[in-house]
Amino acid sequence: MRGLGTVGITIMGRADARDRIITALIQNGAASRAELARRTSLAPSTVSAIISELLGEGLVVEQATQSVRAGTKGGRPATLVALDRSAGVAVGIDIGKQHVRVAVADLAHQLLAERSENVTPDLPASEGIRAAAALVHKTLGDAAADLSHVVGVGMGLPGPVHAPTGQLGDSTILPGWVGVNAAQAMTDALGLRVEVDNDANLGAIGEWTWGAGRDCTEVIYLKLATGIGAGLIIGGRPFTGHGGTAGEIGHTVVDPAGPICRCGNRGCLEMLAGSGAVLNALRPSHGNVQTIAEVLELAAAGDHGCRRAIADAGQAVGTAAATLCNLINPRLIVVGGEMAAAGEILIDPLREALERGAIRSASHDVEVVQGTLGDRAEVLGAVALALRHGNQPLTASAG
Repeated sequence: MRGLGTVGITIMGRADARDRIITALIQNGAASRAELARRTSLAPSTVSAIISELLGEGLVVEQATQSVRAGTKGGRPATLVALDRSAGVAVGIDIGKQHVRVAVADLAHQLLAERSENVTPDLPASEGIRAAAALVHKTLGDAAADLSHVVGVGMGLPGPVHAPTGQLGDSTILPGWVGVNAAQAMTDALGLRVEVDNDANLGAIGEWTWGAGRDCTEVIYLKLATGIGAGLIIGGRPFTGHGGTAGEIGHTVVDPAGPICRCGNRGCLEMLAGSGAVLNALRPSHGNVQTIAEVLELAAAGDHGCRRAIADAGQAVGTAAATLCNLINPRLIVVGGEMAAAGEILIDPLREALERGAIRSASHDVEVVQGTLGDRAEVLGAVALALRHGNQPLTASAG
């Protein structure tokens, strides 16, 4: 593959205009020259000159003329430029309680390959890492690439990831990973630096980059599954807090007299609205229902008990989300995770509880929508994380 040397791969703002343009293309994908000028604060003439240089070197390509971005009216179509496929690839890994997913994309943000495999629940970290590394190699093969072509790797895990140490907190739903430096362990397994974040944060980045939150500067992504988490986009940037654990809405106490949570508190949102809580609520009347997928299917078919259990979960989530709205004043809440497949059965009561609990201006400002990426939001967010933070030096090759 053609290389970019070491330019533009870190996100640490470089003075050189060429590096800034390449970095903008890595982070945001295909863009017009005018968009690049805005994103890099460079003069349009400078951008045009550098793009001409990169075209001559074969590092960028012009895409077929397209209409200007959605949301604008009239005007001439814009020709987009993107990094060439030869510039390298980014890898995203999503590890859940019972699955491993891997996606590979080029630096123009085009998805090249994707794989998913089921794994035994609660695997020790060492076995989960081996499974993920093996799946990375298979998926790279599908994309006609190998590790030498990779410029960045992102990985998501279902639990709070403490940024300074890279370790999962003890409230993760993967007990075999508690205290493990996940970033270092996967880095050792692949021989490439790996950036790690929790899955809700990556779901937010995924929906913001490719899905329902695109072009919105204030977004909350709610992942509703076995665990519940929130990913935050504030001021057009992912926000994870000082130590990387912002957004742990699943451990917000909603009912102080509620059931004891694995974190040690009572009545956490996760204990009232997670998929396990929904199944527990239905056990007396629907004892033969074993999975949340069955609950969703029955609810869609009109089963009153399943619809009520999902609605109650939505109401609890809306109560907690109202506090987030009061604090952050988001423009958009994107609902994702396996529970989101319930659609309006879940989201309608969520909206109603949010409107009751949030101040009027905050509730009027926010729109609540179902995510568009489904169960791929987290792995695509991991790809986006790799694109934003990838720093593997690319091998230079002859022009």
